[in-house]
Amino acid sequence: MTNTNPDHTRTILLNRVPEVTLAFWVIKILSTTTGETFADFLNDDVGLGLSLTTWIMGGLLLVALAAQFATKRYTSGVYWTVVVLISIVGTLLTDNLTDVLGVPLWVSTLVFSAVLALTFVIWFARERTLSIHTIFTRRREAFYWIAILFTFALGTAAGDLISEGLGLGYVFGTILFAALIGAIAIARFAFKANVVFCFWAAYILTRPLGASIGDLLSQSPADGGVGVGTTLTSVVFLVIIVAVAVYLGVKVDRQRREALANGAPALVAVAP
Repeated sequence: MTNTNPDHTRTILLNRVPEVTLAFWVIKILSTTTGETFADFLNDDVGLGLSLTTWIMGGLLLVALAAQFATKRYTSGVYWTVVVLISIVGTLLTDNLTDVLGVPLWVSTLVFSAVLALTFVIWFARERTLSIHTIFTRRREAFYWIAILFTFALGTAAGDLISEGLGLGYVFGTILFAALIGAIAIARFAFKANVVFCFWAAYILTRPLGASIGDLLSQSPADGGVGVGTTLTSVVFLVIIVAVAVYLGVKVDRQRREALANGAPALVAVAP
């Protein structure tokens, strides 16, 4: 049955980010895992080193962001390419602070928490909303991607602090962050907690969850992992990401056609 709700139709036609569905969360967690393992793969296995890896991934992210801002509507392949690359760069930001500058993980966690909070404050002050269902303008999208970058950096720092800094291990980290996300889901659906707060809280926590899963799978048994390796983990998760992204793209295209068939105006341009 076609959803003819005007607000839903506007979201389908104009919003520049995907609807929040189960597939969204699956690909988000997979992208965070890939960000963790692929950064380690380039840095350690390929031997590029942290600095060169950061410059290469940063350059690719800028290209992907330029392509994203050039589109007039949500495009699955472009959007999720940005997410994967920004997850890698977010990981590298924390790694550079820790490994190059010697900043303790607890300090990185506090700093990125403060910077992310400041981003939300400025975003809300300018736009009066933090909802991802209203990303209709370039400025809102800019705030969105800045916030996403800092959620990945914060998630990496917090995940590494729990699993490595405090020595609690990857299994504990995976269980802890999965439980916290479960608690947020219960708060949202059972107690009707604020949807915007719950979204961003869960979004932040999927980063350390994905990082813990990635490290658990890729690291050697001596380091508390399963020993699958960064190469195989990255490849398998990237394949799944592509498959789910294709599914989301086909789904959104079908919804757009249905919305237009029901009389919705065609999208001409995106507001500045």
